[in-house]
Parts: sequence; structure tokens; C-alpha cells
Amino acid sequence: MQNSTIIIGYGNPDRGDDGVAWHILTLLAKKLGRDIPAPEDGFTLCGASPELLFQLQLLPEIAETIAGFDRVCFVDAHTGSVPDDLHIENLQPKFQPSPFTHHTTPHTCLEMANILYGKTPSAILVSVRGFDFSFTSTLSPQTSLLAQSAAQFIWDWIFKR
Repeated sequence: MQNSTIIIGYGNPDRGDDGVAWHILTLLAKKLGRDIPAPEDGFTLCGASPELLFQLQLLPEIAETIAGFDRVCFVDAHTGSVPDDLHIENLQPKFQPSPFTHHTTPHTCLEMANILYGKTPSAILVSVRGFDFSFTSTLSPQTSLLAQSAAQFIWDWIFKR
């Protein structure tokens, strides 16, 4: 039996490349033969693995959701503060303070799932370099190419493990 897997994308789809996770979830949904929701409706849980979920940001409440899965992949944009344009990282539970009181990191989400629910799913972060964060719902050409590579990596991670 296949492990239960959730892909959680987060970011602002109205701020250019910050919405790359939305575009990656869309690419994955197409490959899975699933309907693509309207951006205002978002990806929500459907009861099939892999689950696709989109959030504007990670909130503490997501810990309960991820505690119900064996594997989780977080997908986000980065601004070039990490060396790789397509950054893949294995995650471990760890509390990380955030400068924003309503924002949590993937590490912290895992730590909360562990502390509150006694569950620690295997987890990765796929972080894609953003180049344009202006008010648009389209990706820059560079990030669009990276999104395709990220979607393929996630596809392989889901089905070839």
C-alpha cells in the first residue's frame, strides 16, 4: 500500500513568483488528472493520496493536518537567499522563531505535529527561486522553468520512492 502523502504549497499567487507553489500544484494536478480549482477556491483536501493543499502561509493549525500523513512536501518560493535556484531540503522537527507572529516554518509545523499529536511524517521542502514579486498572477520566465523542474522532482519523490 502506498504511503499517504500531502503536498502543501504556500505563498501569494497575486505576487508573481511568490505564487510559484500554486503553479506547481496545478502542474501536479494536471498530471494526476484532477480538476484545477479557481484560485479563489484553492486546492483543498480531496481524500486521495497524494493530497494537494494550498495556503497563503503556514499557520499552526496545519500541524493537525500533517499529523495524519506519512509524508509531507512543503513547496514555497525563495528570494535567492539560498544558493540553489531549486533548493531541496530534508526536514526535521525543530522550533524556529519567526519574525511574523502569525507565520510558522515547515520545521516548526513538524515540531508541533510531533508535540501535539505524536506524529512526525517524513518531510521535504522544495523551494523555488523567485525573480519577480510584483502584483501579477503570472510567473517570470526563469521561475516558470524552475516550477516545471520542481513539479517533476515532486512527482518522482511521490511515485518513485
